[in-house]
Amino acid sequence: MKVVECEGLIKEYGRSKALNDLSFQISENKITGLIGRNGAGKTTLLKIMAGFQKQTSGTVKVFNEQPYNSLFASANSILVDDQMAFPIALNLGEVLDAAAKFYPNWDEVLAKRLFDYFSFRANQRHSDLSKGMKSTFNMIVGLASKCSLTLFDEPTTGMDASVRKDFYRALLKDYIANPRSIIISSHHLEEMEDLLEDILLMKNGRKLLHVSVSELKEYAIGVKGSAHALTEWLVDKEVLYKKEIGASMIYVVIKNVYSEKIKQDANKLGFELIPVSSNDVCIYLTNNDKGGIDDVFK
Repeated sequence: MKVVECEGLIKEYGRSKALNDLSFQISENKITGLIGRNGAGKTTLLKIMAGFQKQTSGTVKVFNEQPYNSLFASANSILVDDQMAFPIALNLGEVLDAAAKFYPNWDEVLAKRLFDYFSFRANQRHSDLSKGMKSTFNMIVGLASKCSLTLFDEPTTGMDASVRKDFYRALLKDYIANPRSIIISSHHLEEMEDLLEDILLMKNGRKLLHVSVSELKEYAIGVKGSAHALTEWLVDKEVLYKKEIGASMIYVVIKNVYSEKIKQDANKLGFELIPVSSNDVCIYLTNNDKGGIDDVFK
């Protein structure tokens, strides 16, 4: 079953396009990482999937329904971000009570245990919490809702390292016990990579990649060798990143096609092959076309 289906999705703000002809599908019971730099369109996409905004054109379906103004989609999905607003008249305990009445699969036991573990008090107000504590409380609501589609937009904003680890651990354990479709937008790919099954990589409102994590790990390979030999060898290769090392050596990252042929060439020509992390692959693919920061100082 496809939980999310987007086809030719466009969202315009004035003359700019936050989403530009975006098409993808997400199957049920997967944890998907939504990756991209600031301004890539991640937050806009999540708000459209959650029914908070309507697309300019194209189609989007959540549970086979247009999410905008859909009560069914609203009751079965949740967007957790740092803009979550709760009634100021309610304290934290009352917020959880209200959430229990709205979300049909609400897990009261999990909510209470997480609430106590992170040392919240029922009489606290959400508006009085620190940024990190707000994110932690929002995370509790997101997990305890048990929504069939749970969307996290930079959920660890303001959290310290130990709380981030606790969040990822809690998410994984709860997902294993209660599988559902979870999409996480985050800049910390290296922290959550082990949680993810799929990666949706975006740039300038477009989809660059939508692959499994295992595919992403094999997507590119680093090659280091003499500048003369390596430059000649790269003529028919797709170079994602290039760096000079001294006067006579260079390091490049290339798309890893025909990997056995690359290994054979490396042995023959004396190149060193170096694994490339998934996080670095995403960085190289989303680099802008203006060169690196060093070019600013030339």
